[in-house]
Amino acid sequence: MPLDLKARKPFWLKVRAPGGERYTWIKDKRQSLELATVCEEARCPNIGECWSGGTATFMVMGSICTRGCRFCAVNTNRRGKPLDPEEHAKLGRTIAAMDLNYIVVTSVDRDDVPDQGAQHFADCVRAVNELSPKTRVEILHPDFSGNLDHVDIVARSGADVLAHNIEVPRRLTPTVRDRRCGYDQSLAVLQRAKKTAPDTFTKSSIMVGLGESEDEVVETMRDLRAHDVDFLTVGQYLRPTKKHLALEEFVTPEQFKRYEEIGLELGFGYVASGPLVRSSYKAGEYFIHDLLERKDRSGRLKVVS
Repeated sequence: MPLDLKARKPFWLKVRAPGGERYTWIKDKRQSLELATVCEEARCPNIGECWSGGTATFMVMGSICTRGCRFCAVNTNRRGKPLDPEEHAKLGRTIAAMDLNYIVVTSVDRDDVPDQGAQHFADCVRAVNELSPKTRVEILHPDFSGNLDHVDIVARSGADVLAHNIEVPRRLTPTVRDRRCGYDQSLAVLQRAKKTAPDTFTKSSIMVGLGESEDEVVETMRDLRAHDVDFLTVGQYLRPTKKHLALEEFVTPEQFKRYEEIGLELGFGYVASGPLVRSSYKAGEYFIHDLLERKDRSGRLKVVS
């Protein structure tokens, strides 16, 4: 039975208020800059932890999505506002001023734009690389309606990580995601990104708590690995409003730990699995301090026994 929106959250979903010297410094800096972070606008529970570690997420191409996934609280319409031709430069300046180690650049779906925003993503990566060369860049991109030429543009942008979220197991995809999305379409996009940029890490994310079985989650993990995905995050779905898809259960920390162990056994280079995990969770920490040091001369991830 679906849980009521007002159902009391278990203790493991409660977090301390953000704080710390670096968090406060970044927040003060942010208030005088040109772009907002998804961390603030989405009220992410991990903002203190990530900002203290020098990680932040930015959404480009506006706040109106051309799709209507039933889990997402972003505003939707058939058309968004015109793209800001200076947004990539603003992003680069903002990140340089915030002195960030790692950023995630994401976006709404923009089916109304000729290349669905692929070149805009690439321009943003290049601006960050130019204006803040120490900053590692992850792109969390849409499926571009399965157009693999558009995937190539993003894959060749120079990003350190190419991420696209499959969101849920195959059975739940038609219920949870917009009809223009697709389970196999997402897998094809992830595989193409890896084929185009074989030395770049690929990443995806699964939401749980929507009535999926463990077998279905594991099947999704296997499908992602079969399509050359390197990194995985697994997190709890939380219902934004009564208009959105109902929450079926609060998944326990023990089950999340099991998903982490299974994912590592399947060969993912990194798995972040937990109730508060989001797709960009602690990205900078694991990437900069661990995985970069484990890359061999060919740029491929070494297996550490």
